Amino acid sequence: MLANPNFEFVRHDINEPIDLENLPELQKFKIQFQGIQEIYNLACPNSPIRFEDNVINTLLANSQAVKNLLEMAKKFESKILHFSSSVVYGPRNEDIRRIEESNPGIVDPLSKRSSYDEGKRFAETMVVNYRDFYNIDAKIIRLFRTYGPRMKLDDGNMIPDFIRDALDNKDLEVPGDENFFSSFCYVTDVVDAAVKMMDSNSKGPINIGSDVDINVFTVAKKIVQAIGSESKVKEADKHYFITPQAIPDITKSRTELGWLPIQTLDKGLELTIQDLRANKGIKSVKDTLDN
Repeated sequence: MLANPNFEFVRHDINEPIDLENLPELQKFKIQFQGIQEIYNLACPNSPIRFEDNVINTLLANSQAVKNLLEMAKKFESKILHFSSSVVYGPRNEDIRRIEESNPGIVDPLSKRSSYDEGKRFAETMVVNYRDFYNIDAKIIRLFRTYGPRMKLDDGNMIPDFIRDALDNKDLEVPGDENFFSSFCYVTDVVDAAVKMMDSNSKGPINIGSDVDINVFTVAKKIVQAIGSESKVKEADKHYFITPQAIPDITKSRTELGWLPIQTLDKGLELTIQDLRANKGIKSVKDTLDN
């Protein structure tokens, strides 16, 4: 993408309004005449290890930033796709095998993680009300746990942290007990779903994720085996931001988008390990040179 002559990266705090028409680097696109056709909103801090530092930014990303982008969609009559999250359903309910989009969920608006969980719910509320009031083409997808190359190694997310520790022959720590189950969807499948959603007539919300429920200890052991590490897998203290989540019912994604995840977990882990191994090596060299 970076090599594409029509790609321009603009660094901007989306909590603040942005005047795309007058940015020098975007003049070649003649936005004042051609407008903006599609907006994909993925903006929100999502670092477990830095969550408490980003509480206010998370609140703003799920409110003010969403408003700014909806106003942009209204101005340019653009299609807008909002990336929501499985956290809108609340904690995992073992009585529900796979959760459907019609489930209203139960979320504590005063919990330590409420800026994210309740924030994601409010963001959906904004999208739906702007769509209904201003008749804009606004869509919602709800992402479940996603992984893949280019994830940060020291951000508190399970799979990249497991890979980092396995490469160092350190113990892999699962935040919780042996009953921690989840699902993991490879990033290219998620991108494919987003493109299909934008091109569809569906408004959503639509669940996007893997519907394969798997024990997190099993995932950690797969990583150890794939790397050939001497690491052990053990329990660690629970983390309020890394918890068992609902497993998606993806019937709507199949019927309305013709989508389902195709990348196997084993192959996805292999590709992720290859990338993060290389990135870890580059980071180690850079740290050595900086010191």
